[in-house]
Order: sequence, then structure tokens, then C-alpha cells
Amino acid sequence: MTNQSHILVVDDEARIRNMLRRFLLEEGFAVSEAIDGATARAALERETFDLVLLDLMLPGEDGLSLARHIRQHSEMPIIMLTGKGDLIDRVVGLETGADDYIAKPFHLREVLARIRALLRRAAPRTQMPVSRAASVEAGTADILSFEGWRLDLLRRELCGHDGTQVALTAGEFELLRAFAQHPNRVLKRDQLMDLVKGPHWAAYDRTIDSQIVRLRRKIETDPTNPSLIKTVRGTGYVFAVSTARP
Repeated sequence: MTNQSHILVVDDEARIRNMLRRFLLEEGFAVSEAIDGATARAALERETFDLVLLDLMLPGEDGLSLARHIRQHSEMPIIMLTGKGDLIDRVVGLETGADDYIAKPFHLREVLARIRALLRRAAPRTQMPVSRAASVEAGTADILSFEGWRLDLLRRELCGHDGTQVALTAGEFELLRAFAQHPNRVLKRDQLMDLVKGPHWAAYDRTIDSQIVRLRRKIETDPTNPSLIKTVRGTGYVFAVSTARP
């Protein structure tokens, strides 16, 4: 993450936009604003952003619809801003593709902390080049196979049965790695967070459910009725397949 990360603030309240713009500019970010869905879409087509702060309740197109649009075209982090206290709105927001949510009224320092956490997670990881010799020496020790999928832990690649590579974000890859290395075992959300990001992952960066929704869309035959990553109600998730090393 650099100090010039570009944030798009989408909110119809001028007071909220002005407050966030001034604060984020002082913290070294570049900031653009949009008052509704149409303005936001135009900005997204015109410029490149690193993260979106998106109000749930917008005039015209609402925040959920705009989040879906963004997620169809980008893995850019989305933080949903909501004045509603109803849990269902937050859950729907995460399922739509938002990475996190912040309820209004909020503290600016909390907004900053969440932005930085998401930008750290979204930042591309520096990979050491893997030589052919090293790959041969490693053999298949770093490859896990399941249900026609091939997960290369060394190269951080996921391929289907026909060899087609499926693009995964860093978060999705780490989550799939955690599942594949712990098959047929119920994992609670806090266990998944420890496995994916380590024990020092900030408590507010709880986006496991959102990541799982996206991962299901990429590996499940029917994401609405998953057969690989199953929900264990009230507990967590289970990777309901056996993995093998080819």
C-alpha cells in the first residue's frame, strides 16, 4: 500500500463526503467523490481506484446494486457504509461482494484502520520466481487435487480439469489453501481467520463470509447449493471433499 492509494467515496450526503475527503486527504490518500450510482459508475469508467467507500442507501441505484456491478468487473475492496442497524442489510451487503461494512455514525480513525487493513490484504504479494529445477525438486509436494481441481501451493495457481487457470485474489487463494489442507473438518470463522491471516489479523477485518461467497462462485458447480464448501449452521464451514497429492 502506498500513500497515494485512490479512494472513491460514494455517498449522497455532502457532509459525509466532505468529512471523509478532508480526513483521507490529510492521511495522504487521493480521494474522488460520487453522489449516486450513476456518478460512481462514470468515475469507475474514467479512473482507477484502490478502494470504494459505498453508502448503502443512495438515490436511484442503491449501494447493493452498485456493489454487484463493481464486483462483476473488479476485485477492488468495497466498504459498505450503512445507517441501518438491521443485520440482514449487512449480511446482504457482504454476500453482494462488499468486503466490510461500517455503521453510521462512525469514527474516522476506525474508517482509516479498516481501509488500511483491506488495502494491505488486496496488495499483490511479491513472489520469488520459481525455477524449473526448484519445481522439479519440489515434485508434487506442493500440489493438492480435489474434485477435478488442481491447487498449486508453490505457484499459487488453481486449474480446472481441462487445465484452465482460474484467477484467485490473494484472500481467496489463502482461504482455499486453508480448506484444502484441512478437508472434512469443520472450521469456525476464527479458526479460518487464523489459518488465512495469522493470529494477529485485526478483529474488524472479518470478511470470511464474503470471501467464501466469491470462492464458491469460482469452484462450485452450483454456488447456491454448494457441494465443496458447505455451511455448518451456527458453527462455521467444512470442505466436504478429500484432497490428494498427484
